[in-house]
Amino acid sequence: MQEMTFVEAVREAQAEALASDDRVFIMGQEIGEYGGVFRATEGLAERFGTHRVRDMPIAEQSMLGAGVGAAVMGMRPIVEVMFMDFIACGMDAIVSHAAKMRYMSGDQMRAPMVIRTQGGSGTHHGSQHSQTLESWFLHVPGLAVVVPSTPSDVIGLFRTSIELDHPVLFVEHRALYRTTGTVPDQVEAIPLGRGVQRRYGDDVTVAAVGKSVRQALIAARQLDAEGVSVEVIDLRTLVPMDVDLVLESLSRTHRLVVAHEAVERGGWAGELISRVVAEGFDELDAPPLRAASLATPVPFARELEAEMICDERLIARRVRECLGMPESWA
Repeated sequence: MQEMTFVEAVREAQAEALASDDRVFIMGQEIGEYGGVFRATEGLAERFGTHRVRDMPIAEQSMLGAGVGAAVMGMRPIVEVMFMDFIACGMDAIVSHAAKMRYMSGDQMRAPMVIRTQGGSGTHHGSQHSQTLESWFLHVPGLAVVVPSTPSDVIGLFRTSIELDHPVLFVEHRALYRTTGTVPDQVEAIPLGRGVQRRYGDDVTVAAVGKSVRQALIAARQLDAEGVSVEVIDLRTLVPMDVDLVLESLSRTHRLVVAHEAVERGGWAGELISRVVAEGFDELDAPPLRAASLATPVPFARELEAEMICDERLIARRVRECLGMPESWA
């Protein structure tokens, strides 16, 4: 066992993929000599060569399109999109080509690639560098969506992702990069679609991914002092989504809050709640609630960002609402 930061786990996962398969290479902006804007590829160019850790121009559509072409021709590219906001510039390559290739070719061509990107608030990068946009991609058949919350899960989920024969969007929250966690000496590959119970509780289930898992755990500890027992479910992947684990938890708690940093309107919480209502309506003792961010561009100012972003305070508030507790209780 060893302690490792989240970003160290990202580097380790990519290094393992490069070392174990000659078909794997990385493309991205400032990932070579510079080592990545958040150091997620630091040292990899020196270790594996610049032909396998390739610096690219500021042209996401071209970079992702080249990744699709390389994947179709038998390679297994890792394409890093520096900020998740920039993924909008390469949507066509992901949505209309990578995700559709296997289907449109009658399984004669495949696009096995991992698209790594990071986003989220907490570093005060403003509205064009702080978005959490994973909900966009739940609507795209043929694309897996992975959102780890711990260093160990980064390695386990990446190990699975790089072996798949279809594209995977691997989303990292930048506020997690400096967080630490215990990583076993032998990390098992984690199948996509298998969530995990991070905390047992009796009163309310909170389902989340990424940074919101950590915030849910903070909220749960705070609510302990109020006599509220919160169960925290880390879905780990959004496509596929472990709805069965949420339903199993709901069979004991009978109340549900879904937390994500993405804007509430159109967020993936609505998809999960819809499925829970359809498949587990009789288990609900109260309407499921969402803890999510306000529908406004992310402000640069620290104080304004704190007002609109979902955090542990909002998660705790939604748990109290779900239980019918007055806000004055807190």
